[in-house]
Amino acid sequence: MPDTKPVALFCSDLDGTLLGRPDSSSDFRCTWESLGEDRPLLVYSTGRLVKDAKRVVKQAELPQPDYYIGGVGTVIHNEKDDNVVREFSSILSEDWDREKAVAVLRSFPEIEEQPVHQQHEWKSSWFWHNATEDDLERLRQALREAGAGAQIVYSSARDLDILPRPANKGNALRWLCKQHGITLDEVVVAGDTGNDSSMFLLPGVRGIVPENAEPELLEAVLDANAFVANANCAAGVLEGLVHYGVLDRIIACHTTLEGQHHDPEIVRLFEPKASTAGKESSFIHLAYDKAIEALEKCITPKGFSACSISDNDVTGTDENYNSVWGRDGAMAIIGSLSVPGDRFRECQKQTLRTLLEHVSASGQVPANVHIATGIPDYSGVGGIAAIDSGMWVVIALHSYVEKNRDLALLREFKPQADAIMRWLEAHDSNHDGLLEVPEAGDWMDLFNRSYNVLFDEVLWYRANVAYGRIAELLGERENASRHLLKAERVKRAIMRRFWPSTTQQQATAETSGSFADVQRAIGDARYLLAQVTPFSFDWRCDIIGNVMAFLYNVMDFNKAKIVFRFLWGVGANSPFPVRNLYPVVHAGDPDWKSYYTVNLLNLPHHYHNGGIWPWCGGHWVRFINRLGLRDIAKQELLKLAELNHQGVFREWEFNEWCHGKTGRPMGKAFQAWSASEFLAAYHDVMDE
Repeated sequence: MPDTKPVALFCSDLDGTLLGRPDSSSDFRCTWESLGEDRPLLVYSTGRLVKDAKRVVKQAELPQPDYYIGGVGTVIHNEKDDNVVREFSSILSEDWDREKAVAVLRSFPEIEEQPVHQQHEWKSSWFWHNATEDDLERLRQALREAGAGAQIVYSSARDLDILPRPANKGNALRWLCKQHGITLDEVVVAGDTGNDSSMFLLPGVRGIVPENAEPELLEAVLDANAFVANANCAAGVLEGLVHYGVLDRIIACHTTLEGQHHDPEIVRLFEPKASTAGKESSFIHLAYDKAIEALEKCITPKGFSACSISDNDVTGTDENYNSVWGRDGAMAIIGSLSVPGDRFRECQKQTLRTLLEHVSASGQVPANVHIATGIPDYSGVGGIAAIDSGMWVVIALHSYVEKNRDLALLREFKPQADAIMRWLEAHDSNHDGLLEVPEAGDWMDLFNRSYNVLFDEVLWYRANVAYGRIAELLGERENASRHLLKAERVKRAIMRRFWPSTTQQQATAETSGSFADVQRAIGDARYLLAQVTPFSFDWRCDIIGNVMAFLYNVMDFNKAKIVFRFLWGVGANSPFPVRNLYPVVHAGDPDWKSYYTVNLLNLPHHYHNGGIWPWCGGHWVRFINRLGLRDIAKQELLKLAELNHQGVFREWEFNEWCHGKTGRPMGKAFQAWSASEFLAAYHDVMDE
């Protein structure tokens, strides 16, 4: 139930919380300003220095706060009087010796000092890439021995702040509340990274964690009174403020693309006159109704079939379409959860039952379970295991239980979820945080991907977060903590290994000697690479892997903008959203495999080799919307509706895939994940 105690003060982080999505930042401004003079005190608490924080607040047109807490809790600035609160700052100076602290930091060659504008007398800021807990303890010990009176705050696997011992966001907030006579149970806070945790851990404080929060924060607030939002950045903050009764509604701020303060390079990509008004909007709504009908065709007593059995001829190797699939079924669950009410609830639940009841003793989820016979198949093409099925099922189980609060189902199948995670962890045989995947071992089951595969590693990150949240729901704090921290490690490993950079980073035990060190030969990345092995890498862009990396919080907003500019520029969404691979592999290319001609599936621009997949298109639409490009997302949703409108024999077939050049349907009709992902994209874009 929502906690609606009176709120006297709201304190929020900026970057990744109120900032990140310009459209929802605008919504926050409009909604907050509608509260009038009786609103709570507004405080922005940020790692930025106050001058820099004021700059970004003005640029984003966020409402002016009553106070800034700057420099990770080292400065309080009274905005009304436009001055620093010296009474607070004097407390920090008692044992603090900045010069000693800086001398210690400079003795660590792997640590790099941040620019001058990030420094002030109570904060010394540095970059330390991928520091381990042992590394941090080594630094703490050195600071203690030097008598610096300092503490360290480390976040995002990079940012290192050296502060006076009593300084943090939480202590600054506590001090400010005391000055105003505000009790901590009258305070709501919001943040997205580990350096926000001290605010959440103040006794009595209520917290808002946006969907894009780092696992390090999720782990830190396991025992706190924190609301975890479904929406990201400011949209998630607004969701939390409604939950706590600060707001009774959210006001959408309808601004132009240029007015949303996007990178000018992005703004220039689009026709400002483009719109989805009138007939076009009606067509999108019609597509939604047709997607419901298409998904209903896939309902069977065993759960969601991969496609409509009655509308497709499935013979020979196609017989496995008459099955509940691990990945297809899980994705159909996740997408259909967006539909209001319980229209698909029984089928969602039965899909989970069918798959979880057939988990092997070792923890392997079947690739599929035949609907007529109930016989599970644990292998894919050539007898290769479907590695991604287990991850999809864990993600779907958490999504279903969180939406429906069905703890009875969770308790029933928790042993199977435990076994699945153990089976998956065994595929990290070298303990570097990433899975080693056999060739063609995921949804691209007739394509050359192996070892560290971007698509699978992104899913592995998300599965660890999902399983951590499952453990949290059942009160297993230690188990939840372990997997949330593991997710953080997986995320760091993905970004380090798959995002090439010419910027030198200090090697660690996880990176030294790996081929990732050589990737700088291709320069700075425009996207995450498709795969990396100890001996080589695939430089092509796995489009769905990159899109999912942003949707699942592996990739940050700045990198997602780089990816988006590249994909839009090469026309990955043309003629329809969206091809799965760029560029395609041609015969004679070193990456070409003779088995690409099996059933003529992976010829250039076919199937996994640059085919257009509506389920990928649904993710693409949500990717754009998550960037804050609402109008563009609606345009792409319209194109996705037009794609699904096509058919081989009739209209609105929601085909499995289409040719990458012609855009014409090539796969099975009424594919469950094509319909479910349209439903998810529709609600993501049209409900805002």
